[in-house]
Amino acid sequence: MRLTQGTFSFLPDLSDAQIRAQIEYCLGRGWAVSVEYTDDPHPRNAYWEMYGMPMFDLKEAAGVMAEVDACRKTFPRHYVKVNAFDATHGWEALRLSFIVNRPPNEPHFSLEREEGAGRLQRYRLRY
Repeated sequence: MRLTQGTFSFLPDLSDAQIRAQIEYCLGRGWAVSVEYTDDPHPRNAYWEMYGMPMFDLKEAAGVMAEVDACRKTFPRHYVKVNAFDATHGWEALRLSFIVNRPPNEPHFSLEREEGAGRLQRYRLRY
């Protein structure tokens, strides 16, 4: 099973040249970039660990690629992703997020839907 979270997740893994191109796209728009990692990619785990500090004033993709490579080497069996945030409206808004590293064996998830009584409706779906 292949984890499908974030942009490009249904495509084959991006090469380093393609990752660099996406980072250049983000930096060209003035977006801040950060690198995160996790060993628990469950869809409800929205909080991944940040690797290093967010790169607010970085203008070169080489700096982000160095952080990506360092995170991959430190956590080779974890998921690693790049996030890009836009602050042009006065708050940080996530504009792009994509996985740049996967563990050799990806975990399998299954969500089972069950119906039960809820507060706002007679039957409520739970997962």
